[in-house]
Amino acid sequence: MPKNALRRFIRLESAAGILLFLAAAASMLVANSPLAEQMSSMLNARAAVIVGALSIDKSVLLWINDGLMAVFFLLVGLELKREVLEGQLSNRSQLALPVVGAFGGFVLPALIFALLNWGDPTGLKGWAIPSATDIAFALGVLSLFGSRIPLSIKVFLASLAIIDDLAAIVVIALFYTSELSIHALSFAAVGIVALTIMNILSVTRIAAYILVGVFIWVAVLKSGIHATLAGVIVALAIPMKSKAAAIASAGGERPLRSESPLRTLEHLLHPWVSYAILPLFAFANAGVSLQGITVQMLFNPITLGIAVGLFVGKQIGVFVPILIGLRYKLLKMPEGSNLLMLYGTALTTGIGFTMSFFIGSLAYENLDQAYANSMKLGVLGGSLLSLITALVVLWLSTRETRQPVLSG
Repeated sequence: MPKNALRRFIRLESAAGILLFLAAAASMLVANSPLAEQMSSMLNARAAVIVGALSIDKSVLLWINDGLMAVFFLLVGLELKREVLEGQLSNRSQLALPVVGAFGGFVLPALIFALLNWGDPTGLKGWAIPSATDIAFALGVLSLFGSRIPLSIKVFLASLAIIDDLAAIVVIALFYTSELSIHALSFAAVGIVALTIMNILSVTRIAAYILVGVFIWVAVLKSGIHATLAGVIVALAIPMKSKAAAIASAGGERPLRSESPLRTLEHLLHPWVSYAILPLFAFANAGVSLQGITVQMLFNPITLGIAVGLFVGKQIGVFVPILIGLRYKLLKMPEGSNLLMLYGTALTTGIGFTMSFFIGSLAYENLDQAYANSMKLGVLGGSLLSLITALVVLWLSTRETRQPVLSG
Protein backbone atom coordinates (compact mmCIF):
# COMPACT_ATOMS: atom_id res chain seq x y z
CA MET A 1 0.00 0.00 0.00
CA PRO A 2 1.58 3.35 -1.01
CA LYS A 3 2.59 5.53 1.94
CA ASN A 4 0.42 8.46 0.82
CA ALA A 5 -2.65 6.21 0.66
CA LEU A 6 -1.78 4.77 4.06
CA ARG A 7 -1.48 8.24 5.59
CA ARG A 8 -4.88 9.22 4.13
CA PHE A 9 -6.41 6.05 5.54
CA ILE A 10 -5.02 6.73 9.03
CA ARG A 11 -6.07 10.41 8.97
CA LEU A 12 -9.61 9.45 8.01
CA GLU A 13 -9.86 6.76 10.70
CA SER A 14 -8.39 9.13 13.31
CA ALA A 15 -10.95 11.85 12.65
CA ALA A 16 -13.71 9.23 12.64
CA GLY A 17 -12.61 8.11 16.11
CA ILE A 18 -13.28 11.57 17.51
CA LEU A 19 -16.70 11.67 15.83
CA LEU A 20 -17.49 8.22 17.25
CA PHE A 21 -16.71 9.47 20.74
CA LEU A 22 -19.05 12.44 20.28
CA ALA A 23 -21.83 10.19 18.94
CA ALA A 24 -21.47 7.82 21.91
CA ALA A 25 -21.48 10.72 24.36
CA ALA A 26 -24.60 12.15 22.71
CA SER A 27 -26.29 8.74 22.92
CA MET A 28 -25.53 8.48 26.64
CA LEU A 29 -26.83 12.02 27.24
CA VAL A 30 -30.07 11.36 25.39
CA ALA A 31 -30.58 7.99 27.10
CA ASN A 32 -30.38 9.77 30.47
CA SER A 33 -32.54 12.75 29.55
CA PRO A 34 -36.27 13.42 29.08
CA LEU A 35 -35.74 12.51 25.40
CA ALA A 36 -34.96 8.87 26.25
CA GLU A 37 -38.48 7.63 25.54
CA GLN A 38 -38.63 9.40 22.18
CA MET A 39 -35.26 7.92 21.22
CA SER A 40 -36.43 4.41 22.15
CA SER A 41 -39.64 4.88 20.15
CA MET A 42 -37.70 6.07 17.14
CA LEU A 43 -35.26 3.13 17.21
CA ASN A 44 -38.07 0.61 17.69
CA ALA A 45 -40.28 2.06 14.93
CA ARG A 46 -40.93 -0.44 12.14
CA ALA A 47 -39.91 0.10 8.54
CA ALA A 48 -40.77 -2.39 5.81
CA VAL A 49 -39.73 -2.96 2.20
CA ILE A 50 -42.24 -5.06 0.25
CA VAL A 51 -41.65 -6.24 -3.31
CA GLY A 52 -44.31 -8.73 -4.41
CA ALA A 53 -44.16 -11.74 -2.09
CA LEU A 54 -40.86 -10.57 -0.60
CA SER A 55 -41.14 -8.60 2.63
CA ILE A 56 -38.40 -7.27 4.91
CA ASP A 57 -39.92 -5.76 8.05
CA LYS A 58 -37.49 -4.54 10.71
CA SER A 59 -37.12 -1.90 13.39
CA VAL A 60 -35.01 1.17 12.61
CA LEU A 61 -32.34 -0.20 14.98
CA LEU A 62 -32.12 -3.47 13.05
CA TRP A 63 -32.03 -1.66 9.70
CA ILE A 64 -28.94 0.12 11.05
CA ASN A 65 -27.37 -3.03 12.51
CA ASP A 66 -28.22 -5.41 9.65
CA GLY A 67 -28.32 -3.02 6.70
CA LEU A 68 -25.93 -0.13 7.18
CA MET A 69 -23.40 -2.31 8.97
CA ALA A 70 -23.30 -4.54 5.88
CA VAL A 71 -21.82 -1.50 4.11
CA PHE A 72 -19.27 -1.21 6.92
CA PHE A 73 -18.29 -4.85 6.43
CA LEU A 74 -18.10 -4.27 2.69
CA LEU A 75 -15.48 -1.63 3.42
CA VAL A 76 -13.70 -3.95 5.88
CA GLY A 77 -13.60 -6.64 3.19
CA LEU A 78 -12.16 -4.20 0.65
CA GLU A 79 -9.47 -3.13 3.12
CA LEU A 80 -8.62 -6.73 3.95
CA LYS A 81 -8.31 -7.72 0.29
CA ARG A 82 -6.15 -4.71 -0.56
CA GLU A 83 -3.88 -5.25 2.44
CA VAL A 84 -3.43 -8.95 1.64
CA LEU A 85 -2.69 -8.30 -2.04
CA GLU A 86 -0.38 -5.31 -1.81
CA GLY A 87 -0.37 -3.83 1.69
CA GLN A 88 1.09 -4.57 5.11
CA LEU A 89 -0.49 -8.03 5.25
CA SER A 90 1.32 -9.05 2.03
CA ASN A 91 4.77 -8.65 3.62
CA ARG A 92 5.59 -11.58 5.90
CA SER A 93 8.26 -9.73 7.86
CA GLN A 94 5.86 -6.86 8.64
CA LEU A 95 2.94 -9.22 9.16
CA ALA A 96 4.44 -11.15 12.08
CA LEU A 97 4.12 -8.39 14.71
CA PRO A 98 0.40 -7.57 14.23
CA VAL A 99 -0.51 -11.26 13.76
CA VAL A 100 1.09 -12.24 17.08
CA GLY A 101 -0.56 -9.28 18.84
CA ALA A 102 -3.95 -9.89 17.24
CA PHE A 103 -3.94 -13.59 18.17
CA GLY A 104 -3.15 -12.97 21.83
CA GLY A 105 -5.49 -9.99 21.94
CA PHE A 106 -8.36 -12.07 20.61
CA VAL A 107 -7.90 -15.26 22.66
CA LEU A 108 -7.12 -13.94 26.17
CA PRO A 109 -10.12 -11.56 26.52
CA ALA A 110 -12.44 -14.37 25.37
CA LEU A 111 -10.94 -16.72 27.98
CA ILE A 112 -11.36 -14.13 30.74
CA PHE A 113 -14.99 -13.57 29.82
CA ALA A 114 -15.65 -17.33 29.62
CA LEU A 115 -14.12 -17.95 33.06
CA LEU A 116 -16.24 -15.24 34.68
CA ASN A 117 -19.46 -16.43 33.00
CA TRP A 118 -18.93 -20.19 32.96
CA GLY A 119 -22.03 -20.93 35.02
CA ASP A 120 -24.38 -18.94 32.79
CA PRO A 121 -24.93 -20.53 29.34
CA THR A 122 -26.90 -17.50 28.14
CA GLY A 123 -24.33 -15.00 29.36
CA LEU A 124 -21.56 -17.13 27.85
CA LYS A 125 -22.90 -16.30 24.38
CA GLY A 126 -21.06 -12.99 24.63
CA TRP A 127 -17.59 -14.56 24.86
CA ALA A 128 -16.34 -12.77 21.73
CA ILE A 129 -17.46 -9.28 22.81
CA PRO A 130 -14.21 -8.21 24.57
CA SER A 131 -12.02 -9.58 21.77
CA ALA A 132 -12.87 -6.78 19.32
CA THR A 133 -10.89 -3.60 18.58
CA ASP A 134 -12.40 -0.38 17.25
CA ILE A 135 -9.90 0.74 14.61
CA ALA A 136 -11.34 4.26 14.31
CA PHE A 137 -11.26 4.93 18.05
CA ALA A 138 -7.79 3.39 18.50
CA LEU A 139 -6.22 5.37 15.66
CA GLY A 140 -8.06 8.45 16.91
CA VAL A 141 -6.12 8.16 20.18
CA LEU A 142 -2.79 7.93 18.34
CA SER A 143 -3.71 10.93 16.19
CA LEU A 144 -3.90 13.15 19.29
CA PHE A 145 -0.10 12.89 19.56
CA GLY A 146 0.56 13.94 15.96
CA SER A 147 4.04 13.23 14.60
CA ARG A 148 5.30 12.20 18.05
CA ILE A 149 3.84 8.78 17.27
CA PRO A 150 5.76 7.32 14.29
CA LEU A 151 3.95 6.02 11.24
CA SER A 152 5.28 2.50 11.96
CA ILE A 153 3.22 2.32 15.17
CA LYS A 154 0.08 3.49 13.36
CA VAL A 155 0.66 0.91 10.62
CA PHE A 156 1.09 -1.78 13.30
CA LEU A 157 -2.16 -0.80 15.01
CA ALA A 158 -4.11 -0.53 11.75
CA SER A 159 -2.88 -3.97 10.63
CA LEU A 160 -3.70 -5.54 14.01
CA ALA A 161 -7.20 -4.04 14.00
CA ILE A 162 -7.84 -5.26 10.44
CA ILE A 163 -6.83 -8.81 11.48
CA ASP A 164 -9.17 -8.39 14.47
CA ASP A 165 -11.98 -7.50 12.07
CA LEU A 166 -11.25 -10.62 10.03
CA ALA A 167 -11.44 -12.75 13.18
CA ALA A 168 -14.72 -11.05 14.12
CA ILE A 169 -16.16 -11.87 10.68
CA VAL A 170 -15.26 -15.55 11.13
CA VAL A 171 -16.74 -15.58 14.65
CA ILE A 172 -20.00 -14.02 13.47
CA ALA A 173 -20.29 -16.57 10.66
CA LEU A 174 -19.59 -19.57 12.90
CA PHE A 175 -21.15 -18.68 16.25
CA TYR A 176 -23.83 -16.04 15.73
CA THR A 177 -25.96 -17.74 13.12
CA SER A 178 -29.58 -18.76 13.75
CA GLU A 179 -31.45 -21.63 12.09
CA LEU A 180 -30.44 -21.93 8.45
CA SER A 181 -32.79 -21.78 5.46
CA ILE A 182 -31.34 -23.97 2.70
CA HIS A 183 -33.75 -22.39 0.21
CA ALA A 184 -32.44 -18.87 0.92
CA LEU A 185 -28.84 -20.10 1.00
CA SER A 186 -29.27 -21.58 -2.48
CA PHE A 187 -30.23 -18.12 -3.77
CA ALA A 188 -27.18 -16.65 -2.03
CA ALA A 189 -25.01 -19.32 -3.69
CA VAL A 190 -26.38 -18.30 -7.12
CA GLY A 191 -25.39 -14.71 -6.35
CA ILE A 192 -21.88 -15.78 -5.28
CA VAL A 193 -21.45 -17.75 -8.50
CA ALA A 194 -22.50 -14.65 -10.46
CA LEU A 195 -19.91 -12.54 -8.58
CA THR A 196 -17.21 -15.14 -9.27
CA ILE A 197 -17.97 -15.17 -13.00
CA MET A 198 -17.94 -11.37 -13.09
CA ASN A 199 -14.54 -11.35 -11.39
CA ILE A 200 -13.11 -13.95 -13.80
CA LEU A 201 -14.38 -11.95 -16.77
CA SER A 202 -12.80 -8.79 -15.26
CA VAL A 203 -16.08 -6.91 -15.05
CA THR A 204 -15.17 -3.48 -13.67
CA ARG A 205 -18.55 -1.78 -13.31
CA ILE A 206 -19.00 -1.33 -9.57
CA ALA A 207 -22.77 -0.93 -9.97
CA ALA A 208 -22.99 -4.51 -11.27
CA TYR A 209 -21.32 -5.88 -8.15
CA ILE A 210 -23.51 -3.74 -5.87
CA LEU A 211 -26.67 -4.93 -7.63
CA VAL A 212 -25.73 -8.59 -7.16
CA GLY A 213 -24.58 -7.71 -3.64
CA VAL A 214 -28.04 -6.43 -2.70
CA PHE A 215 -29.52 -9.70 -3.98
CA ILE A 216 -27.04 -11.69 -1.86
CA TRP A 217 -27.75 -9.48 1.19
CA VAL A 218 -31.48 -10.24 1.00
CA ALA A 219 -30.80 -13.97 0.52
CA VAL A 220 -28.34 -14.10 3.42
CA LEU A 221 -30.73 -12.10 5.60
CA LYS A 222 -33.49 -14.63 4.95
CA SER A 223 -31.11 -17.59 5.39
CA GLY A 224 -30.44 -17.08 9.09
CA ILE A 225 -26.77 -16.12 8.66
CA HIS A 226 -26.10 -12.54 9.71
CA ALA A 227 -26.66 -10.30 6.69
CA THR A 228 -23.53 -8.18 7.24
CA LEU A 229 -21.44 -11.09 5.90
CA ALA A 230 -22.86 -10.32 2.46
CA GLY A 231 -20.72 -7.18 2.47
CA VAL A 232 -17.54 -9.22 2.90
CA ILE A 233 -18.56 -11.64 0.13
CA VAL A 234 -19.09 -8.80 -2.33
CA ALA A 235 -15.80 -7.13 -1.34
CA LEU A 236 -13.77 -10.27 -2.04
CA ALA A 237 -15.22 -10.46 -5.57
CA ILE A 238 -14.44 -6.88 -6.62
CA PRO A 239 -11.25 -6.84 -8.76
CA MET A 240 -8.13 -5.15 -7.47
CA LYS A 241 -7.18 -4.24 -11.03
CA SER A 242 -9.07 -3.92 -14.29
CA LYS A 243 -7.92 -5.94 -17.28
CA ALA A 244 -6.37 -2.81 -18.80
CA ALA A 245 -4.50 -2.06 -15.59
CA ALA A 246 -3.20 -5.63 -15.39
CA ILE A 247 -1.89 -5.40 -18.96
CA ALA A 248 -0.28 -2.02 -18.25
CA SER A 249 1.32 -3.39 -15.08
CA ALA A 250 2.69 -6.38 -16.97
CA GLY A 251 4.19 -3.99 -19.51
CA GLY A 252 5.93 -1.97 -16.83
CA GLU A 253 3.52 0.95 -16.96
CA ARG A 254 2.04 2.46 -13.81
CA PRO A 255 -1.76 1.92 -13.58
CA LEU A 256 -3.99 4.81 -12.62
CA ARG A 257 -6.05 4.81 -9.41
CA SER A 258 -9.23 4.95 -11.51
CA GLU A 259 -8.22 1.60 -13.05
CA SER A 260 -8.73 -0.17 -9.72
CA PRO A 261 -12.42 -0.90 -9.02
CA LEU A 262 -11.53 -1.96 -5.47
CA ARG A 263 -9.64 1.23 -4.63
CA THR A 264 -12.29 3.37 -6.29
CA LEU A 265 -15.11 1.83 -4.23
CA GLU A 266 -13.03 1.93 -1.05
CA HIS A 267 -12.30 5.61 -1.64
CA LEU A 268 -16.01 6.33 -2.18
CA LEU A 269 -17.24 4.36 0.84
CA HIS A 270 -14.67 5.38 3.44
CA PRO A 271 -16.03 8.88 4.22
CA TRP A 272 -19.64 7.62 4.34
CA VAL A 273 -18.75 4.77 6.70
CA SER A 274 -16.44 6.84 8.90
CA TYR A 275 -18.55 9.99 9.16
CA ALA A 276 -22.11 8.66 8.84
CA ILE A 277 -22.65 4.91 9.29
CA LEU A 278 -20.38 4.25 12.29
CA PRO A 279 -21.42 7.40 14.23
CA LEU A 280 -25.08 6.53 13.56
CA PHE A 281 -24.45 2.98 14.77
CA ALA A 282 -22.73 4.32 17.90
CA PHE A 283 -25.59 6.73 18.61
CA ALA A 284 -28.19 3.97 18.16
CA ASN A 285 -26.37 1.37 20.28
CA ALA A 286 -24.27 3.13 22.95
CA GLY A 287 -27.09 4.68 24.95
CA VAL A 288 -27.71 3.05 28.31
CA SER A 289 -29.74 4.57 31.11
CA LEU A 290 -27.75 5.02 34.33
CA GLN A 291 -30.93 5.27 36.35
CA GLY A 292 -31.02 2.52 38.94
CA ILE A 293 -27.42 1.45 38.29
CA THR A 294 -26.07 -0.23 41.43
CA VAL A 295 -22.70 -1.57 42.53
CA GLN A 296 -24.10 -5.07 42.07
CA MET A 297 -24.83 -4.32 38.40
CA LEU A 298 -21.27 -3.12 37.88
CA PHE A 299 -20.00 -6.44 39.22
CA ASN A 300 -22.42 -8.49 37.13
CA PRO A 301 -20.38 -11.33 35.51
CA ILE A 302 -21.25 -10.11 32.00
CA THR A 303 -20.30 -6.50 32.77
CA LEU A 304 -17.16 -7.58 34.59
CA GLY A 305 -16.18 -10.14 31.96
CA ILE A 306 -16.37 -7.60 29.15
CA ALA A 307 -14.70 -4.76 31.07
CA VAL A 308 -11.84 -6.91 32.41
CA GLY A 309 -11.51 -8.66 29.05
CA LEU A 310 -11.15 -5.37 27.21
CA PHE A 311 -8.97 -3.53 29.72
CA VAL A 312 -6.79 -6.35 31.07
CA GLY A 313 -7.13 -9.13 28.50
CA LYS A 314 -6.46 -7.03 25.42
CA GLN A 315 -3.37 -5.24 26.72
CA ILE A 316 -1.76 -8.42 28.12
CA GLY A 317 -2.83 -10.56 25.17
CA VAL A 318 -1.33 -8.11 22.67
CA PHE A 319 1.75 -6.87 24.54
CA VAL A 320 3.15 -9.94 26.35
CA PRO A 321 3.47 -12.27 23.30
CA ILE A 322 5.07 -9.40 21.35
CA LEU A 323 7.44 -8.67 24.24
CA ILE A 324 8.51 -12.32 24.34
CA GLY A 325 9.04 -12.28 20.56
CA LEU A 326 11.17 -9.14 20.82
CA ARG A 327 13.29 -10.51 23.66
CA TYR A 328 14.10 -13.65 21.67
CA LYS A 329 14.69 -11.68 18.44
CA LEU A 330 11.74 -13.37 16.73
CA LEU A 331 9.97 -10.07 16.07
CA LYS A 332 11.15 -6.64 15.02
CA MET A 333 10.30 -3.44 16.88
CA PRO A 334 8.40 -0.80 14.83
CA GLU A 335 10.88 1.79 13.57
CA GLY A 336 11.27 4.86 15.79
CA SER A 337 9.24 3.45 18.68
CA ASN A 338 9.99 2.24 22.20
CA LEU A 339 8.55 -0.36 24.55
CA LEU A 340 6.42 2.13 26.48
CA MET A 341 4.92 3.40 23.22
CA LEU A 342 4.21 -0.16 22.10
CA TYR A 343 2.53 -0.86 25.45
CA GLY A 344 0.41 2.28 25.09
CA THR A 345 -0.62 1.11 21.64
CA ALA A 346 -1.57 -2.30 23.08
CA LEU A 347 -3.80 -0.45 25.55
CA THR A 348 -5.70 1.22 22.70
CA THR A 349 -6.75 -2.22 21.41
CA GLY A 350 -8.94 -2.46 24.53
CA ILE A 351 -11.21 0.20 23.04
CA GLY A 352 -13.71 -2.29 21.63
CA PHE A 353 -16.67 0.03 21.23
CA THR A 354 -18.27 -0.30 17.75
CA MET A 355 -17.28 -3.92 17.07
CA SER A 356 -17.93 -4.97 20.69
CA PHE A 357 -21.38 -3.37 20.61
CA PHE A 358 -22.09 -5.09 17.31
CA ILE A 359 -21.10 -8.57 18.51
CA GLY A 360 -22.98 -7.90 21.76
CA SER A 361 -26.15 -7.01 19.85
CA LEU A 362 -25.92 -10.40 18.10
CA ALA A 363 -25.08 -12.36 21.26
CA TYR A 364 -27.98 -11.03 23.32
CA GLU A 365 -30.50 -10.37 20.55
CA ASN A 366 -34.14 -10.94 21.62
CA LEU A 367 -33.12 -11.53 25.25
CA ASP A 368 -34.03 -9.65 28.43
CA GLN A 369 -32.89 -5.99 28.34
CA ALA A 370 -30.74 -6.67 31.43
CA TYR A 371 -28.29 -8.59 29.22
CA ALA A 372 -28.02 -5.69 26.77
CA ASN A 373 -27.53 -3.17 29.60
CA SER A 374 -24.83 -5.30 31.23
CA MET A 375 -23.12 -5.64 27.84
CA LYS A 376 -23.21 -1.90 27.21
CA LEU A 377 -21.87 -1.08 30.69
CA GLY A 378 -19.03 -3.55 30.20
CA VAL A 379 -18.08 -2.20 26.77
CA LEU A 380 -18.23 1.43 27.90
CA GLY A 381 -16.33 0.71 31.13
CA GLY A 382 -13.58 -1.39 29.57
CA SER A 383 -13.19 0.95 26.60
CA LEU A 384 -13.07 4.04 28.81
CA LEU A 385 -10.44 2.52 31.12
CA SER A 386 -8.35 1.50 28.10
CA LEU A 387 -8.73 4.97 26.55
CA ILE A 388 -7.66 6.88 29.66
CA THR A 389 -4.73 4.58 30.47
CA ALA A 390 -3.56 4.58 26.85
CA LEU A 391 -3.54 8.38 26.76
CA VAL A 392 -1.40 8.53 29.91
CA VAL A 393 1.07 5.84 28.78
CA LEU A 394 1.42 7.26 25.26
CA TRP A 395 1.97 10.75 26.68
CA LEU A 396 4.75 9.37 28.89
CA SER A 397 6.24 7.41 25.99
CA THR A 398 6.52 10.50 23.80
CA ARG A 399 8.39 12.28 26.64
CA GLU A 400 10.84 9.42 27.12
CA THR A 401 13.24 10.62 24.45
CA ARG A 402 16.18 8.77 26.02
CA GLN A 403 14.44 5.41 26.23
CA PRO A 404 16.36 2.88 24.14
CA VAL A 405 14.71 1.46 21.06
CA LEU A 406 14.76 -2.33 20.68
CA SER A 407 15.76 -3.71 17.36
CA GLY A 408 15.05 -7.18 16.10
